[in-house]
Amino acid sequence: MIRIFAAAAAATAALAAGTAAAAPLEAYGKLPSIEQVQISPDGTRLAIVVATDGVNRQMRVTTIGEKSTVIGGVNLGDVKLRGIDWAGSGHVIITVSTTAYAQGVIGRRQEYFMASDYDIATGKQFNLLDNADNGMNVVLGPPQIRQVDGKPTIFVPGVYFPPDQPSHVALYRIDLKQRRPQRIEDGYDDTTEWLVGADGRALAETEYVQRTGKWTLKIKDKSGWRVHRTDDAPIDTPDLLGLGRDGSSVLIGDWNEEEERLSLTEYTAASDKGEPLPPSEVRGVIHDPALHTLIGGRAMVGDELRYTFLSPQGQAQWKSVAKAFPGAQVELVSWSDDRRKIVVKVDSPKEGAAYALIDVDAKRASWIGEVYDAIKPEDVSPTRPIRYKAQDGLEITGYLTVPAGREAKNLPLVVLPHGGPAARDTPEFDWWTQALASRGYAVLRPNFRGSTGFGSKFLAAGFGEWGRKMQTDLSDGVADLAAKGLIDPKRTCIVGASYGGYAALAGATLQSGVYKCAVSVAGVSDLKRFIVWRQADYRSRDNVSLRFWTRFMGADGIKDPNLADISPAIHADRANVPVLLIHGKDDTVVPYVQSEIMAKAMTKAGKPVEFVTLEGEDHWLSKGVTRLQMLKATVAFLERNNPPN
Repeated sequence: MIRIFAAAAAATAALAAGTAAAAPLEAYGKLPSIEQVQISPDGTRLAIVVATDGVNRQMRVTTIGEKSTVIGGVNLGDVKLRGIDWAGSGHVIITVSTTAYAQGVIGRRQEYFMASDYDIATGKQFNLLDNADNGMNVVLGPPQIRQVDGKPTIFVPGVYFPPDQPSHVALYRIDLKQRRPQRIEDGYDDTTEWLVGADGRALAETEYVQRTGKWTLKIKDKSGWRVHRTDDAPIDTPDLLGLGRDGSSVLIGDWNEEEERLSLTEYTAASDKGEPLPPSEVRGVIHDPALHTLIGGRAMVGDELRYTFLSPQGQAQWKSVAKAFPGAQVELVSWSDDRRKIVVKVDSPKEGAAYALIDVDAKRASWIGEVYDAIKPEDVSPTRPIRYKAQDGLEITGYLTVPAGREAKNLPLVVLPHGGPAARDTPEFDWWTQALASRGYAVLRPNFRGSTGFGSKFLAAGFGEWGRKMQTDLSDGVADLAAKGLIDPKRTCIVGASYGGYAALAGATLQSGVYKCAVSVAGVSDLKRFIVWRQADYRSRDNVSLRFWTRFMGADGIKDPNLADISPAIHADRANVPVLLIHGKDDTVVPYVQSEIMAKAMTKAGKPVEFVTLEGEDHWLSKGVTRLQMLKATVAFLERNNPPN
């Protein structure tokens, strides 16, 4: 049905391996050429977020057809974009964020989210909560878009400041014509989420009490709000996932650690008991774009992204879509209300990632564009899955990327552990990995113990192993590759961000003789200071994940001496390789001070250290200028301390 990457494949075949010069670092480190794509409900328009210069974002609206035409758009600049959504086929809701202190709000700098409506017909844009009485122009959750009386209507949670009373969260309804937010529900400090039904009325509310760890689900019926479920959830809370199969039920997801999947249960206002759905390998759910009802799920199983639909017709349709892109990973991105036009992201191990539009009725697909248009097929380094045994016999999986055109023999290596730590790497195109490989380095991305996606026992194997076996899982991978002759163990460095940044620091301090250098991007260096910083934000639900982290750390509170044992800053005097620290000044996940602490400790111990500050950058490298700054600093440091040739 579709001839995938025909032109690109032909161009690749015409090139002799290794003859083309590597693409510049800007090709990898800039913002994606296409970052997001959403199709309008009627299937006639696309909203596309592009960054033509790699720094400034634009949201463009184009028509769909043989002669696609740009009919509107907004210059977003270097704003941190978090999402776009269609409201009907004439409006695009744009969500952005900024790091700031909020006037009248006590607490540290936080990431505040704002949502605006772009009216295609008028070309005008307005913030959704600008005109809210006694409100704050900040949204506390993603917009929920419903058709009410035939018109697209927006529902967002926000902050309400009643006169002479403490502020609280509230649910607002915004009519896009009147542009006057209406407060329809009032919550409390413990309110975490609302779910709006297809009819535009609040259907469900969840609450979480930090002090007690109690989670509550409420459903609204004709008599008002009624409690339907209460759980003790000190670490993992259930998730409010949206509407159930018939559109009137509430879907709750509980993480099943034994099987490492979501257990789904539907609740209705008429019954106090929930109805469990049949077990499946779902780790994320899919809702109908028009009715908002549950229609399927998705999961990463091993190296494969799988979609499961409740109806045979839905499953057959998706099977035909995926079959059209052999050898590639296909991700559902967006679709029209009738599900006949579908936007997918196609990740090819040979050509990289691109967006495509599928017309189901016409049995035709067309390319929207490449995610990184300056990276050509010959610039893409091949990635393959690997397996090896840790010292205690546990099997570790991961991915090895070898520089394009190079033989996998005695190569210099960069170990690139993922963040989380309860996360995982996948085989899809990774800009950071590809950039390092383009400079001549093999790149190892291990799914060390404690990673998700490999079963509950593998996840639990990481509990108490932060800085211990989670760390040696990485060096065991280096030893395995060296034993096979693929890499040179004497030319190995470690680079990572977030938890991966911690692992890089630990590789330089808690281990010796493994790495020639280490680069930490937004890494934790002093675990006790980090926990104290987290606990200071008593209103934040991050305390839930904090308890999850301490389970990995093997610590029982901030006085536990284990925290010092595995804190790189405490052991800076043991560092025997150069260290580069890179940190965003606006990081609200791992504070900037964590890198300051490490830099001071290294300097005091007389150890070689460099420190790069990313001004205005957050934890996720959301800005093009600073993202590229990070990449260039990392590569320059690696080339000085571990030359690839």
